[in-house]
Amino acid sequence: MKGKYDIQKTISHEEINSLPLKSFHGKIALITEPNDLHKAFKEIHEHKVVGFDTETKPAFVKGQVHKVSLLQLAIPYKVFLIRLNFTGLDGEIIHFLENEKIVKAGVGIRDDIKILHRLGRFHAAGFAEISTMAREVGLEVESVKKLAALLLGFRISKGAQTSNWEAANLNEKQIMYAATDAWVCLEIYRKLSEL
Repeated sequence: MKGKYDIQKTISHEEINSLPLKSFHGKIALITEPNDLHKAFKEIHEHKVVGFDTETKPAFVKGQVHKVSLLQLAIPYKVFLIRLNFTGLDGEIIHFLENEKIVKAGVGIRDDIKILHRLGRFHAAGFAEISTMAREVGLEVESVKKLAALLLGFRISKGAQTSNWEAANLNEKQIMYAATDAWVCLEIYRKLSEL
C-alpha cells in the first residue's frame, strides 16, 4: 500500500519482528554533575536538529507520580544522557529548551514538556512532534518503534522502558535503550524531512 509519496504507509507487528534489531553505536555521555552541562550544551548548540526524549520512573500505584529522571539529547554520532534527578532543571537546560533556533525532534513532545514543567518553568520553543510530521506525509503509524521500522528498516528494543530511571546507577541496558530512543528520533526526523 503506497501513499502519495510512494512509500509504505503502515507496518504490521509481523513485519517489524522480521526486521534486524539495531541500537545506537556512537558515543554516549552520561551527565550527573551540573558542572558538566556547559561543555555538553556548547557541543549541542553547534547543531540545528537534536533528537529529544525523556524517561520517568513508571508508577505502578494509582495516584503515584514520579518526576522526570532523564533527558536524552542526540546529535549525529553522540547522545547526551542528562540525569535530571542529579542535575535538576539547570539554567543551561532551560536555555536549550527555550531556544527556538534548535529543532528538538521527538515523539510525545507535549507530555515531555508537561513533565519537565514539574521541575521548573520554561517557555518551550523549537520542538518538532515527529508523529505529526508522519501524519502530514500520509503515514498511519506514530510510535517511535513503528516509525523506526517503517522509515529506517530496523526494530528497536523497548525492554528497558519501564525500568527504574531513578536508580543510583543506570545499567547498560537502560543506557543503550535511552541513547537509542533519542538517536532514532533524530534519524526519523531527518527521513521525514526528506519526504
